[in-house]
Amino acid sequence: MKKRTLIPVIAAVTAAAALSGCGGPSSQTEAAKASQTGTSASDTAAAGQETAGKTDASAGAGDAAGQTITFWHSMGGVNGEAMDYLVNKFNEENDKGIKVDAQYQGEYDDAINKLKSAQIGNMGADLVQIYDIGTRFMIDSGWVIPMQELIDADGWDASSLEPNIAAYYTVDNKLYSMPFNSSTPILYYNKDMFEKAGITNVPESLPEIGEIAEDLMQKGGAGEPISLSIYGWFFEQFTGKQGAAYVDNGNGRTGAATAVEFDKNGSGAKTLAAWKELYDKGYAPNVGKGGDAGLADFSAGKSAMTLGSTASLKQILEDVNGKFEVGTAYFPKVSPDDQGGVSIGGASLWALNNGDPDKEAAVWEFIKFMVSPESQAYWNSQTGYFPVTTAAHDEPVFKENLEKYPQFGTAIDQLHDSSPESAGALLSVFPEARQIVQTEIENMLNNGASPEDTVNKMAEQINKSIEEYNLLNN
Repeated sequence: MKKRTLIPVIAAVTAAAALSGCGGPSSQTEAAKASQTGTSASDTAAAGQETAGKTDASAGAGDAAGQTITFWHSMGGVNGEAMDYLVNKFNEENDKGIKVDAQYQGEYDDAINKLKSAQIGNMGADLVQIYDIGTRFMIDSGWVIPMQELIDADGWDASSLEPNIAAYYTVDNKLYSMPFNSSTPILYYNKDMFEKAGITNVPESLPEIGEIAEDLMQKGGAGEPISLSIYGWFFEQFTGKQGAAYVDNGNGRTGAATAVEFDKNGSGAKTLAAWKELYDKGYAPNVGKGGDAGLADFSAGKSAMTLGSTASLKQILEDVNGKFEVGTAYFPKVSPDDQGGVSIGGASLWALNNGDPDKEAAVWEFIKFMVSPESQAYWNSQTGYFPVTTAAHDEPVFKENLEKYPQFGTAIDQLHDSSPESAGALLSVFPEARQIVQTEIENMLNNGASPEDTVNKMAEQINKSIEEYNLLNN
């Protein structure tokens, strides 16, 4: 597997990004830092030429015993404590004397930008945690050992993975990275307000939210029916709920995307029309950009509903602190008759090809430990992310956690009711695309632009970024 040269200094890829759909650092914050790599295109090309002639390690050929591997991750706060627990447990209990040096790299953007600035062939890490929207970049880079090679060499049973999670990281029937921390967005609602308003059915679509909005305010005591964050991940989910593609070429899965599709297939305009109607009626005020922007109003008892990651459940319950009963429901459709599903957010584990078969073997042993039923049940109980391994549902700690937090059952059901066809788009310039989407939605709400004009502006800017990226990297 030859490494290909990839230009790492494209603004579309290294721009400050709205984080992936279930935050990395402490308190689930999803605001990314602006960061530029320090590597020029010529430096990268030279490094690529140096390593192009080297023979890559063949999967499964090494001896893991006694190896020390470096693992870059983006889990801070409570999530970081859970990560440290698992790493320490592996270091103490594995029978091969493998040691994992886990290094926190900051937020997701910080980690991927540090990787881009490292010397190809000596990237400073053996295993990296990369957010979902970095998937296409990582595949294009040629810097990785596809997870499928490690799976096949070991005869590991990949059917143990949740199929709708594995589908996101699978291209051309090849799993490129190992799912690790995954979530979906759901609807959170104030059960007390719903009961006061006499509402017995939770809305399943944006128009249905509008239908119950007045009762929630007049009878339920809501200051606002829904605190709806301006978040690119939510826009992508609304596209998927319509069963529509975000970009061309099979949503970026049969080939590199060349243009967005949400302008041509009408899904973007439908989403924004429904969104703007709620805003114009005062039902969904502008609460800010980013995945967490709407959570504060909900937890404070101001809004009756909000959208958020499933990984935010524990934080929400902690912030509400018993002031009211929190309910959960599926992420809303754009129209009641939509038949699509949701896509995951979060991050996965990528094995880097540093040409060392012994370290590669050690990386694989650690990955297997991290996705074991026991590890995944513990990870779920501490963080709220999905167990990516189905057998984790049989672990006592998972069952106890679900009994304690029954709201999480909604997340499991929604995941299973979706299909691999709803896996979501792959796009190398996704970080910048999300910023563009968020900026233009905010402009629409604040300045009264039409949904159609807003979608056209989104498409024009994102398509330009895609074109520039493809010109430099093809």
